[in-house]
Formats: sequence, C-alpha cells, structure tokens
Amino acid sequence: MYAKLDNPIYHSLNEFHQKFCLNFGNSKFYHPEVASFGGSLDFATEEDITEYAKICDDFLVFGAKPDMGKFKTDLSLLVCDQYVLENRINLDITEDIVPLTDENREELLAFVKKFYPHYFKNRTPELGRYFGICKDGKLVAVTGERMQMNDMTEVSAVITDSDYLGKGFAKQLVAFVSNKIFDDGKTPFLHVAESNTGAKKLYEKLGFDHRGKINLWGVKK
Repeated sequence: MYAKLDNPIYHSLNEFHQKFCLNFGNSKFYHPEVASFGGSLDFATEEDITEYAKICDDFLVFGAKPDMGKFKTDLSLLVCDQYVLENRINLDITEDIVPLTDENREELLAFVKKFYPHYFKNRTPELGRYFGICKDGKLVAVTGERMQMNDMTEVSAVITDSDYLGKGFAKQLVAFVSNKIFDDGKTPFLHVAESNTGAKKLYEKLGFDHRGKINLWGVKK
C-alpha cells in the first residue's frame, strides 16, 4: 500500500512535484534552489551524481547507497525512521495557528535556517503549505509540507524555538498539518533522524505508525 515510500523522492518528483524535477539518468533530483536531494528507483549511478554535482555542491540521495564510481567524495550517512499516519488526529487546537504566505517568506526562511541551515533553501516554501505559531511578536514554531505524491504528503520542518519548548506547539502544529493533508484526500508521512527519540515519541503518541528506516546519503563535491 505504501510501496512508493521506499523511494519517496523519486515518486514525488514523478508525480505532484514534477515541475521541480531534474532528470539525470535513472535518478530524479529537485532543482537545487528548491531542495538539494534526489533519489532513484534502484540506485543513483556515478553519471547521475556527476551531472547533479555540476549545479549542486552538497546534496542528499535518499534510499540505496549510490554507486559513486570514480566520483571523489566521502559519503556521509544519516539513518531516518519513516512514519505513516492512517487516521486523523483528534486533538484540541488551542493555539492560533497561522498560514505562512509569501509575505512571511523571509521570516520563515530565517527561522528555519537557524536550526537547519543546510536543508532549507530559498524556494523550499514552494513545496507545500507552511504554518506557524507566533508569540511576543515573532515566529516561534513552524511545521509544513515537503515531499508530495498524488496520494501522500510529507509533514516536515517541525521546529520550535528553544525558548518555547514544552508548550505543546509542535504537537498542535503536526496535528493541524496532518489533518489538512487528510482534508486533501492524502496520507501524511514523515521522516525523523534515528537518534531523535523525543520526536519519535511525540509522533507515536499522535498515532503515527513506524514503517521502517530509510538511508540519506550525503554527497559533497
């Protein structure tokens, strides 16, 4: 039922995010101004990697270990847990959750880049909808959408400012965004670093089911 999640990048770029797709051999990559990662149905080849590296110096390949051939780099590995949500989240939303539009783009970019400077690009907000919670006149928590297929959407950028942790902001934002995805007739899924036990406990309490693990291979030119 969720077989496409074995290759979420490839299928997102083959479906809903096709307009952001750059094809190199058997692999599909996001335009680097949008997101610096890609994937393949089987594995990315040396030729695929070499071509994308001409326009992107530092990127991630989801799934199987790429065949680097003579491409000179030290691969890094980030193992993530993949979760799927099959039912709506029944949670009272007590915070004022606001949509982050083009008017909020610079504030959103600045906020996310404080915590994830490498994963969020200038055009990343074009991938989906982003929502936030503001306190004391500033953005303090966000959650949005990243990879999207025709029938599944990834919940991503679950970030709360360190000064506002423990207030349940992430829980409410994840529930809010996930239910928006259900409203679209799609299934929410997400990825979280294997070592992030706190986040995994939160997602499991909200009803996300652990599907398995997926490798993210870091490539630097």
